[in-house]
Amino acid sequence: LAIPFALALAWLVSALLSTRVRAIAAVARRYSKGDLTRPTYDYGPDELGDVARALDGSVQELGRRLDELSRDRARLDAILSGMVEGVLVLDGHGRIQLANRAARAMLRIDDASIGRPYVEVVRHPEIAEQLGTALRGNEVDSRELALTRDPGRTFIARAAPVSRGGGGGAVLVLHDITDLRRADQIRRDFVANVSHELRTPLTAIRGYVEALLDDRSDREDNRKFLEVIARHSSRMERLVSDLLRLARLDARQEALDLAPCDLQQLFNTVVGDVAQTAEARRQRISTAVDPEACRITADPAKLHDVLRNLVENAVHYSPDAATIRLEATRDNGAVHITVSDSGPGIPPDDLSRVFERFYRVDKSRSRPGGTGLGLAIVKHLVELHGGEASAENRPDGGARFVITLPDQPVVV
Repeated sequence: LAIPFALALAWLVSALLSTRVRAIAAVARRYSKGDLTRPTYDYGPDELGDVARALDGSVQELGRRLDELSRDRARLDAILSGMVEGVLVLDGHGRIQLANRAARAMLRIDDASIGRPYVEVVRHPEIAEQLGTALRGNEVDSRELALTRDPGRTFIARAAPVSRGGGGGAVLVLHDITDLRRADQIRRDFVANVSHELRTPLTAIRGYVEALLDDRSDREDNRKFLEVIARHSSRMERLVSDLLRLARLDARQEALDLAPCDLQQLFNTVVGDVAQTAEARRQRISTAVDPEACRITADPAKLHDVLRNLVENAVHYSPDAATIRLEATRDNGAVHITVSDSGPGIPPDDLSRVFERFYRVDKSRSRPGGTGLGLAIVKHLVELHGGEASAENRPDGGARFVITLPDQPVVV
């Protein structure tokens, strides 16, 4: 009787133990598939239960840390994706492990480059040299360079070694300084142009003042000298006035005084302002205003300055006996004002730059007495209304300047 009872008890214990082992194995298989949900199964109070609970605790802690790593990686990806600087990361064998969006655009690489050696992907010799130096554990100085595939852009490249404790490797950071260098060049050009524009009348004034100080000149000569001095003084005054106005516009210190404007009346006023100069050259200024575009909300004084600048340019650049056209139309909720001349036109490469300060396309587009700032002021005044200013060439010759103003100015 004892033997059958013992056998039955052994079978029962074995069955219970087998059931627990199978349950633990099922949980382990679920873990191996990535499902780390904590089980509701009771492992029991004995040594097997203790081992199972310890393993389960380790798995849960591992899962928690993996979740943290996943969140950290997501944050890192978001940061790198939003950076304007290019970041390239290599492992200790020189294989690309990470390249953010900016680096891929700058180096012209794609997703297929991940995992490949940098020497197969990075085509710029100076960048490749920096990465090689950093992979050998050496510090690398920052270097300014232009990318081979985009020579119009300027970058500062800096590669640094990764600590050997992390397996080694290198990190490359590319910072695009194209706009900074362009701004520096514009500043240098601006200073040079202002110096030139001021030096020319000052030199003339000084020469004529010296002539006046020489008592050998007669009264008629003195009068001519004074006229020249007055003319050059006026030119300097206009230049300084335009510079100050541009400074105010840059600083957003000029406000709009909006009011209903009659474009036909404004056109007539501007034509009257330049009529004497145009008539002296037998030029004709025609105006045409679409009835739907006759009324517009704008700052009348500033819009007058815009149109007068453009029409004066057209008068000076058009040949004698030419016709200058001043037109206004309305389309898609905006008024389009065009000033067309019959001059030499503008080279296509210069169309985007004619609104820059002191920019001269060539001698044929630089009129005597101008400050070189008129079109820059035009652009600022139009943008102050929330509009756009552009230039284009006419198919039959000459240039056309287009001012687009919204029906309701978007003050910026």
